[in-house]
Amino acid sequence: MTLFDADASPSAEPAAAAPADGAAATVRMVVAYDGTDFSGFAPQPGQPGVRTVGGVLTEAVSKVVRAPVELTCAGRTDAGVHAWGQVVSFPVPAGAALDPGRLGSSVTSMLGPEVVVRSCEVVAGAFDARRDARWRRYRYTIVNRPVPDPFRDRYAWWVPEPLDLRVLRLAADPFVGEHDFASFCRRAAEGTTTVRRVLDSTWVDEGDGVLRYEIRATAFCWQMVRSIVGTLVEAGLGRRTAGEMLAILRARRRDAAGPVAPPRGLCLWEVGY
Repeated sequence: MTLFDADASPSAEPAAAAPADGAAATVRMVVAYDGTDFSGFAPQPGQPGVRTVGGVLTEAVSKVVRAPVELTCAGRTDAGVHAWGQVVSFPVPAGAALDPGRLGSSVTSMLGPEVVVRSCEVVAGAFDARRDARWRRYRYTIVNRPVPDPFRDRYAWWVPEPLDLRVLRLAADPFVGEHDFASFCRRAAEGTTTVRRVLDSTWVDEGDGVLRYEIRATAFCWQMVRSIVGTLVEAGLGRRTAGEMLAILRARRRDAAGPVAPPRGLCLWEVGY
């Protein structure tokens, strides 16, 4: 039996309702997932056997609505990265009967607990999860204790050496504002830019050696958050100073910044519209 076995899921039942008068409508879903065993979000149709969040989600949704769908997501998370507030959208297929509540519960029963639909609604017009997003918020969690935590290992980076929280907070401040983040991103493709606008950049002490970095921006470039975290951790360990962050930004060279932090600590937490 597979996740998409028709007899194993309520998805085999027809949905209950359709958009009135055939009006243009879009499904908007908020999705959470454990990205540990996925090769990122973006579907890889040309690579059989490569399992992605978008791939399994597209297959499950298509099965429920009984029509092919093409999902748009707010942020294409990398391999091993998690999400609590990923937003996806797709046009309601022509002639499809669709009950958003049943769609959400059916997809969750097929893919959960690894992938779950937290909410599902039909919205009027051509809502686009990526284009209409005004900002995204990511969280990065670090366990800063001498001994790792087996219950957090899939969702946090274990750093055994003591981190100086005061330095971490000072080092996080210069990222706020509009900057060229070339030092913290993969090389941009021709015709694109690495200039991004960061709205918030803060550290939170959750207690018991758990630290959380939160960053909110209008958009991010590839591996930007993990590169920032890797550089901030070097500052927290005393290998860099907080005052170096602005100079690293201005260098616009990837080798000026620190290493990329592991993906398991990163979570797409929320998207604002």
